[in-house]
Amino acid sequence: MLYRDFGNTKEKVSVLGFGCMRLPLNGDNPRDIDEETAINMLRSAIDQGVNFIDTAYPYHGIDMNQGGASEPFLAKALQDGYREKVKIATKLPSWAVETREDMDRFLDEQLRRLETDCIDFYMVHGINKSYWENLKALGFEEFLDQAIADGRIKHAGFSFHDRIELFKEVVDHYDWSFCMIQLNYLDDDYQAGEEGLEYASARGLGVIVMEPLRGGHLANNIPREVQKLFDEAETKRSPAQWALRWVWNHPEVSVVISGMSTMEQLEENLKIAQEAHPNMLSDQELDITGQAKSIFENKVKISCTDCGYCLPCPSGVNIPENFAKYNDYFLFGNPEMKDFYKYNYHVFMPEHEHAAVCNECGICEEHCPQGIRITQELKKVKEFFE
Repeated sequence: MLYRDFGNTKEKVSVLGFGCMRLPLNGDNPRDIDEETAINMLRSAIDQGVNFIDTAYPYHGIDMNQGGASEPFLAKALQDGYREKVKIATKLPSWAVETREDMDRFLDEQLRRLETDCIDFYMVHGINKSYWENLKALGFEEFLDQAIADGRIKHAGFSFHDRIELFKEVVDHYDWSFCMIQLNYLDDDYQAGEEGLEYASARGLGVIVMEPLRGGHLANNIPREVQKLFDEAETKRSPAQWALRWVWNHPEVSVVISGMSTMEQLEENLKIAQEAHPNMLSDQELDITGQAKSIFENKVKISCTDCGYCLPCPSGVNIPENFAKYNDYFLFGNPEMKDFYKYNYHVFMPEHEHAAVCNECGICEEHCPQGIRITQELKKVKEFFE
């Protein structure tokens, strides 16, 4: 395993981090983690050098305001001496904070759920303009200072989902140790993007990258034109290799978080990580990923990463699945296959989860880290499939 400096923290982190957001399940219930498989995956990753584990309060839950199953799972998986081998990162659910006391309440609950005395890397989760103003008004700075002083957390950071202008404001506002941003070859100028990556790194922050495969869309069932482009390249690589190598090519990136659901995905990512050196891509290889980006951009209709932050919908709409089926047609289908995709939509997706059920309350849009106008996009999905 290769390791990189984590900003000015003097910590060394594995270039590949294990994300506990998309763990294998026993069925459809996100809380019903296949613990045997997931523990085997996590411990295998640690045994092969992964030392950065990322989770969050709502991961593997059904309500963003309640604790999911990910943190308690991690506590169980890190028994038998594995806790001492890794650094845990988790996050304060910023959208649920209404008082200064809430911050301590959530952190103390997470310490209990994780069965640890100290969280190595603690983030303010998913900062956007709305959350940011509330957090400042409630005095998040004093909370983080106190949590570091009393040893409950070691380093303070934030994850981000908004525009570059706000990102720079957040970076400069507090003495952060690190940040987490979305970055892949499709999102090089989206949200913080490459500009934000360089801005944070220049100020000594360690940088965690999330969504390197854009919710798996850059690894599985990619457009035929993109696959042809990769097949014709001088060096043969899988789509996942192209995507991950593009992120690791940036020397400012400290660690890349991958939410892996199968042992096969883990093994592939571990193999790719063995060559995760800064500036490893040639100009020709960078041009190939640039061409792939252009092909994708001409096809994707809705930039959903299936993070699930928009759920649960009060009306029962399965928002990510609606968007996935809509995008799938434009990415992989053709006009002759429209009836096939419509058939799949109605057969494999319960009617009570359809886009037509949306009552346009807009609650989902408050949580969407991509800033998608969900209610408007659901109207398009409804028109297409209904």
